Amino acid sequence: MRLADRVAIITGSSRSIGAAVAKRYAREGAKVVINYRSHPELAEQVREDIAAAGGEAFAIQADVSREEDVRRMVEETVRRYGKIDILVNNAAMDPRKTWHEITTEEWDALMGVNVRSQFLCAKAVFPYMKAQSYGKIINVSSVTFFTGQKQFLHYVTSKGAIIGFTRALAREVGENSITVNCITPGAVLTETEYEKVSRETIEESAVFLAKAQCFSRREVAADVEGAFVFLASSDSDFITGQTLNVDGGWMLH
Repeated sequence: MRLADRVAIITGSSRSIGAAVAKRYAREGAKVVINYRSHPELAEQVREDIAAAGGEAFAIQADVSREEDVRRMVEETVRRYGKIDILVNNAAMDPRKTWHEITTEEWDALMGVNVRSQFLCAKAVFPYMKAQSYGKIINVSSVTFFTGQKQFLHYVTSKGAIIGFTRALAREVGENSITVNCITPGAVLTETEYEKVSRETIEESAVFLAKAQCFSRREVAADVEGAFVFLASSDSDFITGQTLNVDGGWMLH
């Protein structure tokens, strides 16, 4: 197991990519902190799935755009497990809206969840990673940073900010043997997409992506899990400040 005895916090891990990564990390031997904001039943199901497979995890409610919530989550993790080795900054909002109809309040709320949360979480775990001269911070951006995307101006802007944040933070914490890297998943088909858009739109996306990607099928969460394991493992100890694009060959760069 590549993450044996590691402790990992994964924000926004009650569903979709976050839930898949939480389960995979547990299978790799990590003790996992499942973070959620508003769906305790989903987080509990992830915890139960991990426990049923022989893993160890606990779920905690925290709005990671709020500093006091982040501090509480980190303190509870250390109280239970004594350390923090891995932080996956995954929590995000991705509403669709015509750019000139986005309100200031909507813009600020999205930036709080998508960008400020990553800063707050990294800042909160830093003392513990620094004390042990080891840590892995993995930020989640999006392929939309490379593509640009209509109806997603605030989302794409936030995902671009995350790449800049990754590079600058890597410079700040390298002397403490902490790596900071970023993953840009492609158009991952998850349960949340079925909730937000019509089946017809999903089918249209599948046709478009079959032509745009090197691999002519929709990406699923299992396709990106391995990248999260690699960047959390000792195999990536000399890799930092990088962005790993996992999109089936949609954007080639």
